[in-house]
Amino acid sequence: MRKILLALAIAVLATAPAAAAAPAAPLVDSAWIRAEGAGAEVVILDVRNKLGGASRAAFRRGHIPGSVYSDYLSGGWRTKAGGVPGQLPPVADLERLIGGLGIDNGSHVVIVSGGASALDVGSATRVYWTFKVLGHDRVSILDGGWRAYKADPANPVETGAVAPSPKRFNAHFRPEMLADSTAVQAARKAGAALIDMRPPPQYRGEKKHALAKRAGTIPNAVNVPESEITASDGRFVSAARIGALLAQAGVSAQDDAIAFCNTGHWASLGWFARSEILGQKNVTLYDGSMVDWTAQDALPVEVKAKVQ
Repeated sequence: MRKILLALAIAVLATAPAAAAAPAAPLVDSAWIRAEGAGAEVVILDVRNKLGGASRAAFRRGHIPGSVYSDYLSGGWRTKAGGVPGQLPPVADLERLIGGLGIDNGSHVVIVSGGASALDVGSATRVYWTFKVLGHDRVSILDGGWRAYKADPANPVETGAVAPSPKRFNAHFRPEMLADSTAVQAARKAGAALIDMRPPPQYRGEKKHALAKRAGTIPNAVNVPESEITASDGRFVSAARIGALLAQAGVSAQDDAIAFCNTGHWASLGWFARSEILGQKNVTLYDGSMVDWTAQDALPVEVKAKVQ
């Protein structure tokens, strides 16, 4: 009888669905890279681009061993839709892009930016957010990016081009993580927090993005400048500091929130800081942001700058 029960138990285990892979730590460091490295399960995705003064040529001159490369700005991570740049591409396009980089649903993806500035680190957070929207939780960011990695003499460096072996990546789309102008209008009426991640002069309406139709911000939005999220070395500031920045802006952990900027790039820093570092999941990202908002004449804009 015991043999029969054991056989039945083995049969049940063999036919049971595999457990979902556990979410990865949002941030990893160089020591983690040295310990784990690129391999069958870990894919190191280098997204350096001109925002940090880099390119594919820079990748060839030096990168983390085993890395694959995809330029954040030109690789297909964002697209223009309805005249608005920076939008999330169609899911099928992203599946092809990601699979073509040798990433499948079992991969733990570690994203590497240049680490040059908050603007540059936004490349990593936007790609990270994209993976999360696609239902892939095994994703991390190398804190400090390539700059931090290269600064440690214990870290090996590889040169040359890399040609990844394509794999199949299947998305499990999470539309609830993505906000549009309709969702923002509803959030305003509900009293949710609207977090403008742009530099203060743009928030106040003294300056604007070249593609924005009007200067100013979404009425009742608060400002948490993108430059406050990372330190001078390209690493993220502490969770305590992020919490203090949000509290100073009047945003509590209980507030539902939408992060925005001009085209959803800096906004990803705010989303990452609140959702992944603080663990406050009640935040979404408006990827159309002010370029989309100001293109719609019926939507209000608040100018906070004093009129001389």
